Amino acid sequence: MDVRIEQSWKEKLGAEWDKEYFANLTSWVRKEYSSTTVFPPASRIFAALDMTPFDSVKVVILGQDPYHDIGQANGLCFSVAPGVAMPPSLVNIFKEVNTDTGAPLPQDGDLSRWARQGVLLLNSILTVRAHSAASHRDHGWETFTDAVIRALATEREGLVFMLWGSYAARKGAFIDRRRHLVLESAHPSPLSAYRGFFGNHHFSRANDYLRQHGRDPIKW
Repeated sequence: MDVRIEQSWKEKLGAEWDKEYFANLTSWVRKEYSSTTVFPPASRIFAALDMTPFDSVKVVILGQDPYHDIGQANGLCFSVAPGVAMPPSLVNIFKEVNTDTGAPLPQDGDLSRWARQGVLLLNSILTVRAHSAASHRDHGWETFTDAVIRALATEREGLVFMLWGSYAARKGAFIDRRRHLVLESAHPSPLSAYRGFFGNHHFSRANDYLRQHGRDPIKW
C-alpha cells in the first residue's frame, strides 16, 4: 500500500502497510471521512510523523486521541492552531512548563515549534469523529502507533518518553528504561493535573537528560 507520509517513517514502518489490520483501518477511516465529520483534516492525519522525522526525534509525548470539537485538532497531540482557544489540558501543560523552566506562557497553542525541535507529538489514535471522544478507538490505530513507539524504543537510544495518565503509561509499558528516560505522571487534564502533573518537572528533566547525552535541549 502506498501511504503518503514522511520518507523516513515510510521506510521504518514499511512492514505495517501491507498488514491486514492496516488495510482494514484505511478502508474504515476513508468511509468515516466520506460519511461524517472527522478530525483532523485528512491531510493532517500523519502530521506528527511528517513534522518530526525518525532520526530527529528526541522526545515523545503521547496523547490519546485528537480533540473532537470543530477547528481544534491539527494532527499533533495536545496542540491547536494559532487563533484557536487553548483546551484546558494544554493550558495546564504551559503552566507546568512556565513553573518548571521559566519559559513564558505562549500566546497560542500551536506546538509545531516543539515538533520542529524533535518532539514527536503522537496520539495513540490518529482520527476521531466530531463531538465523540474515542469514537475511532479499537479500529487499528493503536496497533499502528504501537509500531511507531516500538521502532523508536528499539532502534534509537537515549530518547525521552513522557507518559501522562494511566492510558499512556500502559501503552509505553514495554519501553526499555535502561535505554531511554521514561517520565510518568498524572494527566494534565483539570480532573487530574493537581494529582501529580503539576510539579512533575518533566520538561526540565527531559532537557537535563538530553544535555547529558550530548543533544540540544528543547526550547519549551
